[in-house]
Amino acid sequence: MPNRLAHETSPYLLQHADNPVDWWPWSADAFEEARKSSKPVLLSVGYSSCHWCHVMAHESFEDQETADYLNAHFVSVKVDREERPDVDAVYMEAVQAATGQGGWPMTVFLTPDAEPFYFGTYFPPAPRQGSPSFRQVLEGVHSAWTDRRDEVAEVAEKIVRDLAGREIAFGDTQVPGEEDLAGALLGLTRDYDAGHGGFGGAPKFPPSMAIEFLLRHHARTGAEGALQMAADTCERMARGGIYDQLAGGFARYSVDREWVVPHFEKMLYDNALLCRVYAHLWRSTGSDLARRVALETADFMVRELRTNEGGFASALDADSDDGTGKHVEGAYYVWTPAQLREVLGEQDAELAADYFGVTEEGTFEEGASVLQLPQSEGVFDAERIASIRARLLEARGERPAPGRDDKVVAAWNGLAVAALAETGAYFDRPDLIEAALGAADLLVRLHLDEHARLSRTSKDGRVGANAGVLEDYADVSEGFLALASVTGEGVWLEFAGFLLDHVLVQFTDEESGTLYDTAADAEKLIRRPQDPTDNATPSGWSAAAGALLSYAAQTGAEPHRAAAERALGVVKALGPRAPRFIGWGLATAEALLDGPREVAVVGPVDDPATKELHRAALLATAPGAVVAVGAPDSDELPLLAERLLVSGEPTAYVCRNFTCDAPTTDVDRLREALKR
Repeated sequence: MPNRLAHETSPYLLQHADNPVDWWPWSADAFEEARKSSKPVLLSVGYSSCHWCHVMAHESFEDQETADYLNAHFVSVKVDREERPDVDAVYMEAVQAATGQGGWPMTVFLTPDAEPFYFGTYFPPAPRQGSPSFRQVLEGVHSAWTDRRDEVAEVAEKIVRDLAGREIAFGDTQVPGEEDLAGALLGLTRDYDAGHGGFGGAPKFPPSMAIEFLLRHHARTGAEGALQMAADTCERMARGGIYDQLAGGFARYSVDREWVVPHFEKMLYDNALLCRVYAHLWRSTGSDLARRVALETADFMVRELRTNEGGFASALDADSDDGTGKHVEGAYYVWTPAQLREVLGEQDAELAADYFGVTEEGTFEEGASVLQLPQSEGVFDAERIASIRARLLEARGERPAPGRDDKVVAAWNGLAVAALAETGAYFDRPDLIEAALGAADLLVRLHLDEHARLSRTSKDGRVGANAGVLEDYADVSEGFLALASVTGEGVWLEFAGFLLDHVLVQFTDEESGTLYDTAADAEKLIRRPQDPTDNATPSGWSAAAGALLSYAAQTGAEPHRAAAERALGVVKALGPRAPRFIGWGLATAEALLDGPREVAVVGPVDDPATKELHRAALLATAPGAVVAVGAPDSDELPLLAERLLVSGEPTAYVCRNFTCDAPTTDVDRLREALKR
C-alpha cells in the first residue's frame, strides 16, 4: 500500500512520500487505525533540513526489509516539527525527561491513545557504540507490546502522569525590576566566552536574543560591559565560518566554540533575528561591520529564501551533491587550495587562502576549509578582494545547490518582516521594505482567515491544515508592528490588534495570566504545551509579551499592557537563573522599564523635515520605543491623535509613562530626548 504523504504541503513529509514505509500524517485516522489493528504507533519527528533525519531515512525508511517489518507491526506516523511544534514539544518533553537529552530525528513509540512508552532519537541500521540498531529497537518494542501489554500501558500512564505533574508554576506576578535585569547581566557575564565571544562551549549557537537584551540594557543603563559582549560576539560570528563570507547569511550553529565549522543548514529564523541584531548593533555603535552584515543577511534572505508568492522559505539544507552524486554536508560551501587555484589562478589563490583562512590541512573534512575572516590586522587591496569574492561566488553557483524547504512558516515570516522593514528603513533600502510588505501581504491574504485566525504554514500558495500556535500570533504581530512604525500605515497596527486579541482570549489562562503555546480550542494532546524559554527563536510567551507591550504603547490599550506585565513575571523568575534561555523576555523587560517611549512624528509625509524626524525616531536606541508618523490630520495611528504642528513645521512628540516632553521641531533635540 502506498503511504499517505503525497498530498501533504510539508516538504519534509513529501521527502518520505515514496518510502516503502506505509506512513500516515499525524491525524485522528492514524490512531483509529492503531486501535482497530491493535498496533503501537511509531512517531517519527524531524524537519527537511535535518542532516541526521536524512541519514536515518536513507538507512532505515528507504530499506524494504525494515519497511516490511514496520508495516506488519506498527502504524507509522511522520510529523514535520516545523508544521506541528505542539506535537514536537509535548513528545520532546517526554524524551528529555526519560533520557536526559533530545534531538531530531525524534523516535517515539505510542499507544493508540497517543501515550508515549519508549523513546529515542537517531537509531543506526546496525548496533553502534552501545546504541541498539533500529531493527533491534523495533523487535524489542513489538515483543513488549505483544507479550507485556499491561506493563507497557502502566509505563505509558505513568509517563503521562509525570508530564502532567511538570505543570509550570510561575507564581511570581511581579514584573522584573532593576535588580533582576542586573542579575541576568551578571549571569551572562559568567557564561561569556571572552576568548571567542558568545556563551558557553561547543556546540555554540548564535545568541541573537541575549544580544538584543545586552544592547537594550546598555541603552538604558550605559553599562559598557553589556555593549562590549554584544559587539565582540557579533564580530566573532561575522568573521567565523558560521557566516557565509561569499553570499551573506548565517548557518544554524558552530560545532566548535571558535565559530569555525558550522552545521551548514541556513534557517530563516536565525537570519531574520541576526539581521535585526546587526542592524540594532549598527544603530548603537555605527559599526561598519554591523552595517555590512545586516545588509548582506537581508539580501541573502530576499535572494535565496523569497518564494514566488512573496513569503520566505524555511531553510536551506546542510547537505548537497559533492559533484559525484553523493550528498555531503557542507559540500556547497567549502574550499581546498587546489579549488581556489583552479578558479583564481596562482597569485589570487594565495591571497584568497590568506584572507579567508584556507589551509593545506583544511579546517573541515578531507582537507577542505570553511571560509572565515581570520585576519583582524593587515591591509588588503579592497578591489582585489571584491574581485576574488565575486569569482568564487560565481564558481560556487555552478556547484549543485543545497535543497530548499519552501514552506512558509507564519512565525518566522513575522520575524523576517520585522528585520527587513527596520533594516530597509535604517539604510535607505526601500526594496527591503517592499520585501517585508510582500511577505506581510501574503500572511494576511493566505494565512489569516475571516475570523483573524492564523494558519501556521503554506506552500506554493496553498495554505496548510495546521492551526497557528502562540509564536505565530506573536511573531506575526511583531512584524506588523514594525511595519506600522516604518511605513506609518495604520492597517498593520489593526492586523496586529486582531491577532493579539486572540492571544488574550485563546492563549492566556484567565486566572494566572500565564500563556499556553496552543489555543484553548486547539487539538487536545496528552498535555497542553507551555514553554516560556527562548531557544532557537523567541518563545511564544516572550514574543507575545513583547508584541502586547508594543501594541499597548501604540494604542493605549490597558488590557494588552496588563497582559504583557503578567507574562513578564516569568522573566523575574528565570532571568537571573537562566538568562541565556530567556533573552527575548529580558529584552522586553528592558522596554517595560524604559516605558517604552512613544514617539509621534506629525508633518506632511513628503516633507524632508518629517522624514528626518521620523528617521531619528526609528534610529533611537531607547528599548522597545514605538514610532508613529503621519500628517497632522491623520487618523491612521492612535499616537497621532490631536498632535499639532508647532509653528507650521513638522513636529515630534515623545511620551513615556503618561508624561510627555515638550514637542520639538529640532531633530537634535529629538535625538537627545530619546537618549535620556
